[in-house]
Amino acid sequence: MADLELERARKLTRVLDHYMVDPLLGLVLPGVGDLIGSLLGLYVVAIAVRRKASPVIVARMLLNLAIDAGIGVVPVLGDIADVAFKANAKNFRLLAERHDATRATARDWLAVGGALAAFAAVIGLVIYAIVAILRAIA
Repeated sequence: MADLELERARKLTRVLDHYMVDPLLGLVLPGVGDLIGSLLGLYVVAIAVRRKASPVIVARMLLNLAIDAGIGVVPVLGDIADVAFKANAKNFRLLAERHDATRATARDWLAVGGALAAFAAVIGLVIYAIVAILRAIA
């Protein structure tokens, strides 16, 4: 029997990266689209956490999403870079190819915390940019 959860993650990744929905969201809805793309990308991260993937793998996934959101917020050029970066495909590969890790160390969890803080900071900056743009327009 096929792994339905992995198949759903593969389909989401294909839609977001292969069919370029993630960069198109950022192009059509600057800032907001990048935020939506990052939130959708958290689905693969959630699967990795549920499957008890190594904290280092989870940290790498979060950093990929943070980089994706950070470059995507730059109008047009960021969306072009977003097409090339393909954070969701990278994260799916990490999930699909992950190796069962031995017990996580304190250093592993520190890496996860740092990655989560970086992800939250980038998302916060995207939200700040959206608010600043809306205030400038109004």
